[in-house]
Amino acid sequence: MLDIKFIRENPDLVKKDIKNKGFQVNIDQLLELDRKRRNLIKKIDELRAERNEISEGIKDNPKLMKKAKELKEKIIEREKSLRKIKSKFEELLLSLPNLPLEDVPVGKDERDNVLIREWGKKPKFDFQPKDYLEIAQKLDIIDVKRAAKVSGTRFGYLKKEAVLLAFALIDFALQFLIKKGFVLLLPPVMIRPEMMMAMGYLEKSKVESQKSKVGEELYFLRDDDLVLVGTAEQSIGPMHANEIFEERELPKRYLAFSSCFRREAGAYGKDTKGIFRVHQFEKLEMFSFTKPEDSKKEHHFFLSLQEKLMQKLKIPYRVVQMCTGDLGMPTAAKYDIEAWFPSENRYRETHSCSNCTDFQARRLNIRYRNKEGKLNFLHTINGTAFALGRTIIAIIENYQTKKETIIVPEVLRQKVGKKEIGTF
Repeated sequence: MLDIKFIRENPDLVKKDIKNKGFQVNIDQLLELDRKRRNLIKKIDELRAERNEISEGIKDNPKLMKKAKELKEKIIEREKSLRKIKSKFEELLLSLPNLPLEDVPVGKDERDNVLIREWGKKPKFDFQPKDYLEIAQKLDIIDVKRAAKVSGTRFGYLKKEAVLLAFALIDFALQFLIKKGFVLLLPPVMIRPEMMMAMGYLEKSKVESQKSKVGEELYFLRDDDLVLVGTAEQSIGPMHANEIFEERELPKRYLAFSSCFRREAGAYGKDTKGIFRVHQFEKLEMFSFTKPEDSKKEHHFFLSLQEKLMQKLKIPYRVVQMCTGDLGMPTAAKYDIEAWFPSENRYRETHSCSNCTDFQARRLNIRYRNKEGKLNFLHTINGTAFALGRTIIAIIENYQTKKETIIVPEVLRQKVGKKEIGTF
């Protein structure tokens, strides 16, 4: 949630930044509601003060009793108006996206994203590289046909060595990131709609009305009034709602493993097959609460950890900075890591890393007390450690052999128990 004081002082800047993100919010209407809201609050306070002033001499004084009654009626009437205006004001304020940071490139969509760097040598094969799914099905380590029979489209069974790869990736990331000061979490995957709204992933109107569709990406359990998370960060942030950190506790870093659920509405083509874009997947997510002046540094620290994980797997990748039009509601700055997919001759997203500044902390009322005792809102950072399905795909794509086997990355071999999948 944006600071209304900042909006009052910088309306043109806010309008420009919101437009650059591709959102449409009537800032003039918001400011007019804010003006009416503040005037009503002031008037109600004045009426209450006047009523309190005459209350001492009201006994056995018909004129004062009549005056007090009139003041009470005026207060009730204005409080009713205030509730209506406040409701509209809050709904409009909550619909505002986070503003992009100054160094975010301006653009409309992913075509305007900026390449930051590339890492690693793309594998050179003396054969035509095959699609990961073709290899995985031949080795019987991914089964989408039976998953479709059981659950419908966009589901898959990981089998045999694919399961070993998944658990090896989890253990590898855990051992690496624990040393960086992360606290481990197994969070809930179902959260209250109000908490999803506070994190910036659900509109207020859809929280209040279960009759409407919650969102293109979210699954809503209507009978239980709960939402399935699309990423673990959505249940990490709210765990400290209405709490105050001490400065010495920061940054507070969490590493959470969870299943994630997404409708993937609007996806089409090749991505509807296989396990690249599915309704359920497992992911390790990094999350940090940090001081405002440290959030950019923390954001780049998260990105460096993601790169180190990919480098240890020796998977070629590139880092891309998202433009304003490709940022989501809560995000002020974002980087993606895209792994090289030889069979497609292109890079595909495997990691994202976002700085949400104080947007989520304001909506969740999460603050910290500095050394002088002043309370300030925190900044929040999130980043993928591994999305298991997509990382396994990247391994299959880059480590495939002419024999249609898969070389296991060296850092995972001990846990997987073999050097090559598909040989005995």
